[in-house]
Amino acid sequence: MYAPGAKPGYILEEKQERAMSAIFEKMLEEMQGDYAFKFDLIRNYIMEIIHGALKLQPSETLYAHTDANARIASLFAELLERQFPIETPAQQFTLRSAKDYAGKLNVHTNLLNRAITGKTTSEHIAERLTAEAKALLKYTDWNIAEISYRLGFEEPAHFSNFFKKHTSATQGAWRG
Repeated sequence: MYAPGAKPGYILEEKQERAMSAIFEKMLEEMQGDYAFKFDLIRNYIMEIIHGALKLQPSETLYAHTDANARIASLFAELLERQFPIETPAQQFTLRSAKDYAGKLNVHTNLLNRAITGKTTSEHIAERLTAEAKALLKYTDWNIAEISYRLGFEEPAHFSNFFKKHTSATQGAWRG
């Protein structure tokens, strides 16, 4: 569902629509409640919807690769996306460089860079890291140091420099 070129929407049969509607109703009902962990529960309902959508797509279409480069690029994209979203303070972004991904995929860094088209491996990683940083700044109450650490930066100043370079804004301005 989230892979490049994947199907962005699905036509549901009546039974599937009822099941999804029931999940949305649970989410709305939960929002009205005062349960201390209601957002965790809602996040789980969202995951249930996502997995329901993933089940609608036949698995043989998920892994159709025209050549080795397409397979490597697909595996890289999947490996990158598996690190996100960062939902808890215990979770941390660990694969930060093209070399890290190449090692996990058992290919040389040069081969990985050639397999990925349009942008370099590092640019793809930086884009995804920036998107996650924006989400964490906007939707969590974690301080900058916590976000910095979760995203794999050793110092908040390094995170600040990275964020400003990729967004032309400060974290405070983004957080609003």
